[in-house]
Amino acid sequence: MPPRTQHRRTSISDVARHAGVSVGTVSNVLNRPDRVSPGTRKRVEAAIAELSFVRNGSARQLRAGRITTVGAIVLDISNPFFTDVTRGIEERLTADDYTLMVASSDRDPEREARYLRLFEEHGVRGVMVVPTADSIEHLLAVRERGIGVVLLDHPSPVESVSSVAVDDVNGGAMATRHLLDQGHTRLAFLNGAHSIRQCADRLEGVRLALAEAGRDPDEALVEVTVSLDADGGEAGIRALLDAPDRPTAVFCVNDLVALGALRTLRRAGLSVPDDVALVGYDDVTFAAELATPLTSVRQPRHELGTRAADLMLRGGDAPAEHVVFQPELVVRESSTSAPA
Repeated sequence: MPPRTQHRRTSISDVARHAGVSVGTVSNVLNRPDRVSPGTRKRVEAAIAELSFVRNGSARQLRAGRITTVGAIVLDISNPFFTDVTRGIEERLTADDYTLMVASSDRDPEREARYLRLFEEHGVRGVMVVPTADSIEHLLAVRERGIGVVLLDHPSPVESVSSVAVDDVNGGAMATRHLLDQGHTRLAFLNGAHSIRQCADRLEGVRLALAEAGRDPDEALVEVTVSLDADGGEAGIRALLDAPDRPTAVFCVNDLVALGALRTLRRAGLSVPDDVALVGYDDVTFAAELATPLTSVRQPRHELGTRAADLMLRGGDAPAEHVVFQPELVVRESSTSAPA
């Protein structure tokens, strides 16, 4: 089988030759069509269609001296939380005629670095990043090369880099206090890896609330490390079902984990909340729509994205700003019955 031929991208010069006009005339048709006679404009437009010409947006932005593309790297775009955050970014950027490029790092530092390089090669104005690690030295290097950086859903470890985050320590404490108020004395926390800032902070909040209530976190809490998706919730619950002293309440690090936990508890013949109370985190759209509506710690998802985009659009000369939103506990049926 012969090798596939890789076709060269059609240039504006190709269009000009095909239409029998100058490059300047083609440029006028693309950018200032009122300056071109109808007959010539029609001939150029026909050449554009025949050659399937697509203008090079990056080159055009550079020539105009205004770059209107921005990148965002989130941990997992399939997570509804990050989908909503990205929607907030997109809506804010669109209002100022900017274009958004989005990628998922899948919590992999090498993948994050690869997307950063790709965004730089495409000539983005700036990047909004949910870092995969606490160190942001690589992001500082990107900024030194003239690209704006805003940390997304992550407080900045340095004063000079703007950030937008949620107080996840408070969020973890809120969920735990609620379960303690319902009369539960032994809790489980289905958590992700501690290397993920959000997971570490939510665990800190859980332990803080237990200590405040006079309970030893090492005795009152069972932590199970899971993947941050519904499969992780299923695996976490299966591990708890085999425990001799099963907790009566489960706090999940996000709503996807809680979704997997809920369906596994039901398959095991356990009632939520009568046998096991359940609390999630994020309050994504489906949380209120489940057969047993899910109690969840609400994050201002859309506002996170909007505010990050605001900080990005201010430009490199503006002073850094660090925005921290407070979460809100939304109580629903999955956690409102005390244990017998």
